Amino acid sequence: MGFGLPAAIGAKVAKPDHWVVDVDGDGSFLMTEQELATSITEDIPVTVIILNDQALGMVRQWQNLFFEQRYAVTDLGMVPDFAKLAEAFGAKGIRVERVSELGPAIKEAKNSDVTTVIDVQVDRNENIYPHMPAGASLDELIPCPSWMSEG
Repeated sequence: MGFGLPAAIGAKVAKPDHWVVDVDGDGSFLMTEQELATSITEDIPVTVIILNDQALGMVRQWQNLFFEQRYAVTDLGMVPDFAKLAEAFGAKGIRVERVSELGPAIKEAKNSDVTTVIDVQVDRNENIYPHMPAGASLDELIPCPSWMSEG
């Protein structure tokens, strides 16, 4: 957490001819958002896709799955409009509110010659699967719920 954007910038410096994408949670991005200045100032264009659920999603998922939904200190409250924040740094900012908007946003980012931040709005109750509980072996992996694989 808090490593994605700096790592993406480093990867782009190492491989300047490659398209580099950082998929970040909003909490992680909040830890390193100032590196947008580095990316713009040094002309190191990367794409950042923020899964924005206005929460520390991974911790919240643990609280949901293993602690009877006793949520503590995972709500980020008011987070900035990351698309506008990106523009304030001189980057391109795109806000995605529907799944149908994601493909065109990614295409636009890939064709951009400046850092592009895609702020993807995600329901805070969505979880990431499969999920590996702490201290568990692979046969104890929590699979995707059956409804996720239907139709």
